[in-house]
Amino acid sequence: MTILKDKVAIITGAGRGIGKEIALCLAKHGANILVNDLGANPDGSGENKIADKVVTEIIDDGGKALANYDSVDSFQGGQNIFNDALNEFGRVDILINNAGILRDKTLFNMEENDWDAIMAVHLKGHFNCTKPFACYIRENNKLDCRIINMSSVSGLIGNFGQTNYGAAKAGIAGFSRSLSLEMSKYKCTVNTISPGAATRLTIDLMKSAGREVDLENWKQGPKQIAPVIAWICSDNAKDITNQIFHISQGTLGIMQQPAVIKSYKSEGLWNLKQLDSLMPDLVEAKKKHDKEVEIKGEPV
Repeated sequence: MTILKDKVAIITGAGRGIGKEIALCLAKHGANILVNDLGANPDGSGENKIADKVVTEIIDDGGKALANYDSVDSFQGGQNIFNDALNEFGRVDILINNAGILRDKTLFNMEENDWDAIMAVHLKGHFNCTKPFACYIRENNKLDCRIINMSSVSGLIGNFGQTNYGAAKAGIAGFSRSLSLEMSKYKCTVNTISPGAATRLTIDLMKSAGREVDLENWKQGPKQIAPVIAWICSDNAKDITNQIFHISQGTLGIMQQPAVIKSYKSEGLWNLKQLDSLMPDLVEAKKKHDKEVEIKGEPV
């Protein structure tokens, strides 16, 4: 199948894990790939040209690919990534913001640089890489492009010891919602992925939570993310935008987004007596809603 024939995709953090599997999958479906990866350690330190290995694998399989080693945490890095893809392939159609690091600590033990590094790679990294692509789309009135951003249950639901990571990932979801409105004029879809897979960033977390890790099991590995991304990049998904898809443990689902569940209106300033009655009622309505969503969200 060549559902992405001649499309050009930029994939950040594509040297390992989820990014690598996405790169290989999109290449198999006909896309030309800019494989970006600084080759850093899980905490963002160090460099290694691991992107070369992915490029070689794609080329050996008959595809086209180019390596880029810029860091997404700088504005110039994002521009360089885009320029390399455009100069090599003559066009850009798809951007997948996947690069990430971890600096897990409770807030009590977190240093300022632990916070700043996560924000720079995840949240600002999405801005750095998306801005040149979005401007290219507008300046050329280029239609039907794809932007896919990586959030996480750590930001959408919450996770102990990840206030920095969770804040960045929640910010990415908000970034995607607003961006989808700005890009709609150009029929560019913007969707968010909430992935769950065993990678070098998550294996230790999974083990510490008492979960067994079997890297040969596709339901645990990053391969399960790739075909969903490929489908979202295809023409079949041209009308799907501003959504959050959750992919984990062999399950594919769509997530709810912020919305008012129940509300009251007052003609005057709220007083404490009113709030004594209304606030518990609102919380109970939320609990009921969450239970209903939990039941509806069970895999079919």
